[in-house]
Amino acid sequence: MMNHQQIELTKLLASRLERLPVDSIWSHRAGGLRGNLLKVLEETESGRRVEEVRLTGLIEKGFAILRNAALEIPDLEAWRKGG
Repeated sequence: MMNHQQIELTKLLASRLERLPVDSIWSHRAGGLRGNLLKVLEETESGRRVEEVRLTGLIEKGFAILRNAALEIPDLEAWRKGG
């Protein structure tokens, strides 16, 4: 069973993945992963056991997508300074 912290982290991660801009190259991957995270939450709510390795893998992939998407954000200070 997932503990309370894992459930909250999974919800937060799904929420953050949903907020990626559609023009991001990571948006499509985020959508599929978000669907899997929501499925895990549904399974937990219905009392089914979720494998720890499955959950850990999904969380790690979610953070990797967020890190990569963050790298696409331009450095506004450098842009303002002209380079």
